[in-house]
Amino acid sequence: MTSLTQRSSGLVQRRTEASRTAAADKDRGSGDEDFEPRRGEEQEEQEKGDSKETRLTLMEEVLLLGLKDREGYTSFWNDCISSGLRGCMLIELAIRGRLQLEACGMRRKSLLARKVICKSDAPTGDVLLDEALKHVKETQPPETVQSWIELLSGETWNPLKLHYQLRNVRERLAKNLVEKGVLTTEKQNFLLFDMTTHPLTNDNIKQRLVKRVQEAVLEKWVNDPHRMDKRLLALIFLAHSSDVLENAFSPLLDDQYDLAMKRVRQLLDLEPEGESTKTNANELLWAVVAAFTK
Repeated sequence: MTSLTQRSSGLVQRRTEASRTAAADKDRGSGDEDFEPRRGEEQEEQEKGDSKETRLTLMEEVLLLGLKDREGYTSFWNDCISSGLRGCMLIELAIRGRLQLEACGMRRKSLLARKVICKSDAPTGDVLLDEALKHVKETQPPETVQSWIELLSGETWNPLKLHYQLRNVRERLAKNLVEKGVLTTEKQNFLLFDMTTHPLTNDNIKQRLVKRVQEAVLEKWVNDPHRMDKRLLALIFLAHSSDVLENAFSPLLDDQYDLAMKRVRQLLDLEPEGESTKTNANELLWAVVAAFTK
């Protein structure tokens, strides 16, 4: 796993004016509340819901953390985000009740040895997720989590399995974020070629995302992964695996940064095999974690 080594610049913008707070409250009333932690039925709806307009998927959140705000593209040196986004897809489908690991049987298999099976083929409303779900459903015999991350990324030497690769994932996710009003689309010239970029256009959504990640390991730290929201826990793991978690912590003061990274390391040092056996644990989530931390 790539270690976090670089800090990006930028400051987390905090709302201090009452008028802006009131405006934010009004926005949340019209649909933006889905970006805030919710309880009871609302939390359940967030885990099960498939509304494209009102929430970001794990893939979109990881990509948003990795995008440079003004330039509108991810670091050219980041070679981890591709596989990280495929891991996000598997966890997103598991959280939505579409995928699960096969039963372990009498002789308990390790998480990475168990196959991924389709629990429900109901459409999610997201083209990328539905495409990945279709592959899993139609593949016999089933594949493991590690195999699916590689197949969906196109990292296979078997020419008969190249059709599993999901192409242009980052660009397709960026277009989703454009449709949701988070990003915009521009063209930039890089001497020898033109490239489509997607600069940030809605600061509030990204700042809420960054603040949520920061608070999870600072003010709202619970020191127990099973008391954390599964989606937020997965976001921290996958953002780290995609080498973009540093972007959420770089605006912090040195003491806060050190504490945040210490607690992230505590999460990374957990044993996925043991954590997956605890009450209400999502086995596929921990299998993806095991695939990136083994």
